[in-house]
Amino acid sequence: MPVMLEIRERVPFADGHGFGEAGAYERLTGRAHYRVDPRDPAQAAVFDIDKAPVDAEGMVRFSGDIAILKPVDLSRGNRRVFFDYGNRGNKRALPFFNDAAPGNDPRGLADAGNGFLMRRGYAVVWAAWQGDLLPGNGRMLLDLPVATDKGRPLTGPVRTEYVGREGVHTFPLSGWATTRGHPTVSLDTRDAVLTRRRYPRSPRETLPPDAWCFGRVESGVGLDNQGDEQAVVPSDRHVHVFGGFAPGWIYELIYTGRDPLVLGLGHVAVREAMFFLRHDSGAANPLAGHVERAYAWGRSQTGRTIRDFVWRGFNADARGRRVFDGVIPHVAGAGKFPMTRFSILTASAGQQFEDHHSGADFFPFSYPVMTDHVTGRTDGILKRPETDPLVMHSQSATEYWQRRGSLAHTDTRGDDLPEQENVRFYSWASSQHSADPGLRRPARGKAQSVLNVVGTSMLFRAMLDALDAWATHGTPPPASRVPRRADGTLVDVATFRAQFPPIPGIATPVRANDLPLLDFGDAPGLTREPPDLVRDRAYPVLVPAVDADGNEVAGVRAPMVAAPLATYAGWNIRARGYGHGGLYEFTGSTIPFPDTEEEAEAAGDPRRAVLARYGSPAGYVAAITAAARALVDQGLMLEEDVARCAAAARDWGRPLHEVLL
Repeated sequence: MPVMLEIRERVPFADGHGFGEAGAYERLTGRAHYRVDPRDPAQAAVFDIDKAPVDAEGMVRFSGDIAILKPVDLSRGNRRVFFDYGNRGNKRALPFFNDAAPGNDPRGLADAGNGFLMRRGYAVVWAAWQGDLLPGNGRMLLDLPVATDKGRPLTGPVRTEYVGREGVHTFPLSGWATTRGHPTVSLDTRDAVLTRRRYPRSPRETLPPDAWCFGRVESGVGLDNQGDEQAVVPSDRHVHVFGGFAPGWIYELIYTGRDPLVLGLGHVAVREAMFFLRHDSGAANPLAGHVERAYAWGRSQTGRTIRDFVWRGFNADARGRRVFDGVIPHVAGAGKFPMTRFSILTASAGQQFEDHHSGADFFPFSYPVMTDHVTGRTDGILKRPETDPLVMHSQSATEYWQRRGSLAHTDTRGDDLPEQENVRFYSWASSQHSADPGLRRPARGKAQSVLNVVGTSMLFRAMLDALDAWATHGTPPPASRVPRRADGTLVDVATFRAQFPPIPGIATPVRANDLPLLDFGDAPGLTREPPDLVRDRAYPVLVPAVDADGNEVAGVRAPMVAAPLATYAGWNIRARGYGHGGLYEFTGSTIPFPDTEEEAEAAGDPRRAVLARYGSPAGYVAAITAAARALVDQGLMLEEDVARCAAAARDWGRPLHEVLL
């Protein structure tokens, strides 16, 4: 058996609360121990599997955390697994589907939120898949073997970017405190190159070798009333700039790293954990005999992971059966996951400003098999009809600007793809990549505008119900809702800029995150750093068209977008001193409408005022309610969420919006 499940804790969940027909739930946590044959074709897509250490029987061993929320009485559940891929080791399904507070240790009733997944009777499963995370904050951890060359250390080029912040002198080599970096072979800075540049296309400035070191800062209490003291200590896992990282500058470190993990075993862990839970009939399986369907959901990083999992063939288990009947990759854009020798899995996929030359976006970008007109290759994410899952792909407006999202539903020339029988694609108009379902107050980063406040969690719930009906009964879900080139709702940036209203004080993006063809080297997984730009060979990246308010016209309009109090954009502009003019991270904008016509005239704002639109707070609630009911009629929202939307709209939607009393 390739999996041995070790349950270490089994306790009541949500204080024993009963969730409708499913009844009370319990929480199980433990470790899954994996043992796989590196010579089996099932592992052929795992890079460096042939370099993993093996036991006396020639098997590769590794282990990872697992957690399950399940009905105490499984016969009362719906016989379905909802697999939450999480995000960078964090449990994410309960906040996004149940509107619960975020956290990695769900125990009490508050952690169940509105109880949606439990009321539906799902067994919610988390199994660690990311092998380069460090312990802390309750993250799900996967312990993987180090690849070697017959016992000798493997080395190779590593490239990492850091965007400078005020007062920061030291970064982990990975760029993330949560994530293992690849240790440097040499502490001599002459053996590495650290550059900085103002914008992604700016010339690189090389820092002198004596301006930085491989090291970290240690602090302590000094003697003789000296106060706190600091020392810079050599470290093969940190980079330190003596003068500090300049805010908003892009730093790029290229060095020789060692001891890569066999990261692709993360896909194997998910496949084998699901095989065990679905099909093992032994007493060690806490779901034995009670799984008829399995669905997977992931957002951003893990949305890309799902697409990669399917593309590489891991949705087939050891006997050729489907692992997941349906998948929901959210805000993945056109990306997949480069689980190669010196990958850093926490690192963001390429954006317009930072990590611009990330290796996350490579053909195929979309689901059907097609030919890439740039390279001549033929491929697709869904190319195994016997085991391909049903796909419901959703993305926000941000993906079009930052994550090359148009390529996920166009061909490589930018032309619309027809609807696929086993794929639905929903663009959530004028919303933000990192939409927080628990957002209570608007925030502003180092950006031009307040971040996007559009709520979209109600769309997840309807989408999961639709996926279950599709997989179980063959009931077709609502048709795809995306901007399209053919009807003029998917456009180039110049057209968008001409459409966007001239709002006083608001700059608009000059470009989206273009996708030039990059040459990382000949051998898959062994990269040339930095990659070479293949000149005059690029893919078209298009963005959604907007109306006179600046809100997107196509896609699924959440109630806040259908009855707006502001221009909601999927992009935001970086503030001065922080890469001004570039797009700001995975965020969007909220640009409030003028409250009154008098204010609009005084400010020179062409958008219609709030009071002219709705007349009163009650008028706004009525408009939101009507928009919500329209989505229910279209099968894109559940009836139970209408009242929630109306309640959130009271008093002009405060505190997310600040408009006239």
